[in-house]
Amino acid sequence: MSDYDNKDNQDLKDKEKDYEDVCFICRRPESKTGKMFQLPNHICVCNDCMHKTMETVGQFDYQGLLNHTGYPFGQYDQKQTDIPKEDEKEDDGEKADKKSRGGYRGFPNISFINLADLQGDGGIPNRQKPKKKKKGEAPVINIRDIPAPHIIKGKLDDYVVGQEHAKKVISVAVYNHYKRVATNTMDEIEIEKSNMLMIGPTGCGKTYLVKTLARLLDVPLAIADATSLTEAGYIGDDIESVVSKLLAAADNDVERAEQGIIFIDEIDKIAKKKNTTSRDVSGESVQQGMLKLLEGSEVEVPVGANSKNAMVPLTTVNTRNILFICGGAFPDLDEIIKQRLNKQTSIGFTAILKDEFDKEKNILSKVTVEDLRKFGMIPEFIGRLPVVFTLEGLNEDMMVKILKEPKNAILKQYQKLLELDEVKLEINDGALEAIAKKALEKDIGARALRSIIEEFMLDIMYEIPKDDNIGKVTITREYVEGTGGPLIEIRGNLLLENNTAHTERLQ
Repeated sequence: MSDYDNKDNQDLKDKEKDYEDVCFICRRPESKTGKMFQLPNHICVCNDCMHKTMETVGQFDYQGLLNHTGYPFGQYDQKQTDIPKEDEKEDDGEKADKKSRGGYRGFPNISFINLADLQGDGGIPNRQKPKKKKKGEAPVINIRDIPAPHIIKGKLDDYVVGQEHAKKVISVAVYNHYKRVATNTMDEIEIEKSNMLMIGPTGCGKTYLVKTLARLLDVPLAIADATSLTEAGYIGDDIESVVSKLLAAADNDVERAEQGIIFIDEIDKIAKKKNTTSRDVSGESVQQGMLKLLEGSEVEVPVGANSKNAMVPLTTVNTRNILFICGGAFPDLDEIIKQRLNKQTSIGFTAILKDEFDKEKNILSKVTVEDLRKFGMIPEFIGRLPVVFTLEGLNEDMMVKILKEPKNAILKQYQKLLELDEVKLEINDGALEAIAKKALEKDIGARALRSIIEEFMLDIMYEIPKDDNIGKVTITREYVEGTGGPLIEIRGNLLLENNTAHTERLQ
């Protein structure tokens, strides 16, 4: 074996030291069971399971499985088959045939397999292992490394347009949370965790805001979908699966995962179902199951899987320092808010008109706990999400800014694509306003912008690579609205008008 192979083997052994061995039978890690028995084929068995196995083997009645003889295993049984005559000689084929018919003593209807044959493709999978906790290590988060709220918000401004109130709330909440994690206690005063609930219409940037925040803070982030969560024992993901996703995002490092962020999207989908006679396995029961998770408790979660079973290891994760952010669009919540506000109407010069709130776009900002309870969220669940804030619906000006201002704006992405073909792309202000107006009509938020741009950029992305002479393309309002074409500039500052052959192909 070469020195290069020896070095690879040593690196592999060093990497394995960072992970705990897991019992092949009970799936408990080495930190709970103690030192394990190392068997061939990288199989580990804990002390308890090994003793139980040996006791079972010692007490098992093999006589029921034998062929009622005292012969050793595999010995020829003369009582069950005819005794061969001296002048008859059996060849190897006949002996094998008698063995298969039970002429030799053994276990009927039982076949033995070699565990080594199961290793690799299609056999026993390479299971995930939880990382070991090393003693004497520095804390994962240092209080001096935590950015101040104004710095967090400033970085969010580079990627997220508008939503000033939401960015301010989330910056302060995250800053206070990680101060609490870093200091643990402060003058024997325990700081409670501030989980968050964000409410906003679809496409306003709830998920994007959390993704950007986790990338800036460099902490483990798990994004889970509440629509797949069900009560324990039913088909679907268990509630603990959200913590299991965070553990996977932290590379199975329990200590790092215990200081991460879990964003549960579509939280409004687990509201209590109304006017139903069937069992609500994905509604109120899921809210009740998440209470301890949100408040902080030690839960056993599967490593590398969404549900507990005998083939995956389990590890204990403390959710006390995990920040939970729940988000949802809460459809029809605005109608509940309007009903509550319309109760305040009266008669007179200072009366509130019944249709006064019908035209208000940010009606969700007036939400209260009473409205959420009426929507179907139980009080215990709402109480564990003390920070409730809303995101504004997008208007035309915000849509235009989303197109061109963020660091990874949609317009900048297409400009980069055409730069690879050495073509410059520009979109004038009239075209941006037309795109924003079309997006507002779709009423699906910022997600409509990409679908609209994809639609009119299709012909451009198809035709531009055909002609190497094209140096610049300008998107106009007429092209977006379908009444004209783009302006194409040939290398050498020759501008082709809308009646050129290039424009005709792009229309």
